[in-house]
Amino acid sequence: MSRARILFVTDLAYPARGRRYCDEDIALTSRLREEFDLALCHPRDALALMDAFDAVVVRNSGPVLAYQEAYDAFRAHGLRTGARVYNPLTGRADMAGKQYLLDLTAAGFPVIPTVDRAADLERLPSAERYVVKPKLGADSIGLRVVPPADLPGLTDGTVLVQPRVDFAYEVSFYFVDHDFQYALRAPDPDRRWDLQPYEPSPDDLRFARRFIEWNGLEHGVQRVDACRAPGGELLLVELEDLNPYLSLDALPADRRDAFVAAFTASLHRFIGTV
Repeated sequence: MSRARILFVTDLAYPARGRRYCDEDIALTSRLREEFDLALCHPRDALALMDAFDAVVVRNSGPVLAYQEAYDAFRAHGLRTGARVYNPLTGRADMAGKQYLLDLTAAGFPVIPTVDRAADLERLPSAERYVVKPKLGADSIGLRVVPPADLPGLTDGTVLVQPRVDFAYEVSFYFVDHDFQYALRAPDPDRRWDLQPYEPSPDDLRFARRFIEWNGLEHGVQRVDACRAPGGELLLVELEDLNPYLSLDALPADRRDAFVAAFTASLHRFIGTV
């Protein structure tokens, strides 16, 4: 019986701060090769190669700002041809930019309050400092922390503005399809990628699942990033549905194996080989 052919898109050389993209994707593909015929490629090469494969898996491919034109062409081709791209290209969160933070704020979701217009600044809670970041930003590119007096001159519709939250810690929840897999916590706010396993409470999981359900992807890997606010509640920082780094090296071996099994099963369902 022939095996499904997967094109695995990754940038092994991307210099991610605090993370080792290459290590994670080398380890993951070594496991996937047990069940799929698999080839790796840089995101700039994905368009030229994708039609020869049964599915394209986008993993640690880095911020698309570095290859925006190539990504836009890849995305347009995938949507036009109905190519199997994992995660599917219909994501409503980071895959489509940062507009979702505005939409979730307006809808009353538990997210760090976010606006993009000077006229809406009064809707934000008072704070000593504010975070300003580009709508098309990623990986903290272009992020600034400024005093309130600077906001009117910066809020021109191309950036997002949020109050700087004095949070206790950050926590990330990882899902395959709609199934929770594990959570990791960064206890030191100044060391985002120094992670340790975290056992979420039922309320924590209800919080995270709200965003997975809102996004509506039937297949794929998603990461819900949140912070523990001063009042004890969780607030969404980011919903990563394009190429979330998984921090698999922070997991014990049994949890890592369980994730790989769930990921493999999801790919089989997505491709239709089960």
